[in-house]
Amino acid sequence: MSLPKDPVMLYSAVNMKLRDSYSSLEDLCESEGVEMSYIVNTLKAAGFEYNASINQFR
Repeated sequence: MSLPKDPVMLYSAVNMKLRDSYSSLEDLCESEGVEMSYIVNTLKAAGFEYNASINQFR
């Protein structure tokens, strides 16, 4: 998966993948070969946090 570098675009792309294709952030990262820490830290710095109960960053 080629991830956008812009945090807002990353937020949108990851949430779209979570909504359409994956039941958890862990599944997305494993399947796409992406480090979960990269996604979590980048989005946290932009003010977004992962909510596992709704499987979205908010």
